[in-house]
Amino acid sequence: MNSKSSFFRENIAVGFMLFALFLGAGNIIFPPQLGQMAGENIVISMIGFLITGVGLPLLGIIAVAKNGGDLEILAGRINPYFGIIFTSIIYLSIGPFFAIPRTGAVSYSIGVEPFLTEAMRGSWIPLFITTLIFFGITFYLAYNPTKIVDRVGKILTPALLIVICLLAIKAVITPLGEAGVAQGPYINNAFGESFIQGYLTMDVLASLVFGIVIVQSLVARGVTDRAKQVKITIFAGIVAAIGLAFVYVSLGYIGVTSTSAIGFQEDGGTIISLAAQQLYGQAGNIILSAVIILACLTTSVGLLSANATFFHKIFPKVSYQVYLVIFALFSFGVSNFGLSDLINLSLPVLVAIYPFAIVLMIFALFGNLFNHAPSVYGMALIFTGIVAIYDGIKQAGFEIEAYDKFLSIFPFYEQGIAWVVPALVGGVIGYIMYLAKRK
Repeated sequence: MNSKSSFFRENIAVGFMLFALFLGAGNIIFPPQLGQMAGENIVISMIGFLITGVGLPLLGIIAVAKNGGDLEILAGRINPYFGIIFTSIIYLSIGPFFAIPRTGAVSYSIGVEPFLTEAMRGSWIPLFITTLIFFGITFYLAYNPTKIVDRVGKILTPALLIVICLLAIKAVITPLGEAGVAQGPYINNAFGESFIQGYLTMDVLASLVFGIVIVQSLVARGVTDRAKQVKITIFAGIVAAIGLAFVYVSLGYIGVTSTSAIGFQEDGGTIISLAAQQLYGQAGNIILSAVIILACLTTSVGLLSANATFFHKIFPKVSYQVYLVIFALFSFGVSNFGLSDLINLSLPVLVAIYPFAIVLMIFALFGNLFNHAPSVYGMALIFTGIVAIYDGIKQAGFEIEAYDKFLSIFPFYEQGIAWVVPALVGGVIGYIMYLAKRK
């Protein structure tokens, strides 16, 4: 009985770890903004957001778990070289190039900067010191990957949940006000708008990356049976999904009830900051600071560990720890210099690669139906790329009017996911090729 109880607790810890790795600053900042914009349409809006902000990442975890916990294996079903190149792009995009540096910069701007004097805010020194400490702690927590479950799942995650609960419980007991009025696209298209916004959280990319962290932790604990790894990983994904849903609903509620107290704000960071101050006074800023720093830290640890693990596997002559040093120093530097430009640069890249990741993930879930034939994956991704790559180019500011007009004939063009139908058509063509080859 004790062994069963211990086994269950360890699985919960893995789920808590995965939840914390997912929950970054962006995940905390967006729901309050959705709440303000959705107003009286908050329920239908939250349903749309939860489908893509929670449902798709959960499917991503399941897809990767069933393919050995490794995105490269999944992508390599098309072609081994494609597997390495595509996986490298994914890891670097949500790793040292963009996402990891942003965790340090956001920790400073929301978690530290509000407590500084005007003179100190104008200096580069506070940012330098904050990010130096931040990435030093990140490096320490990620240095030994076998202890990530203990350090993140058993220590940081409970602390993160406690501070979020402090905000949520207070908001329910003493609401800031009544639900506001729906704004903009949330008036007539609350579900569709929220559905797309959830898709744009980019957590699907993270789900494809974090699988390797989970599997590595399980192997280090002696769980080498493939079926058992899949079972535990899926369980962890469900725990993480429940945690994310709780956070999104709680912060969405704070947003929807905050309008009369703080007015409409342009970004979710300002909304949650002002709401925290209304709920707890000056202590609210301290609570919010703790939430943001913990959320950024856990995400940074997961992404740094995942990147070091992947590139050590590809280039094993360089140790895991050396990769940690390289990526931590690179992220530290980027978080201090030119971050805003790099974030702007990241948007076109993410817009272009995100559809590839979704299509690959969904087709992998049903891969047994077509024996994981490379032609099905390949044609689906080629047709996806016809739209997705141009969407990335367009996001960068280069629009080809004739091509844009051509793409406008596809369903879901206005919602920014015109690649859906081409991906399905490509998959069907690939399946026909697969059947023809069998004959």
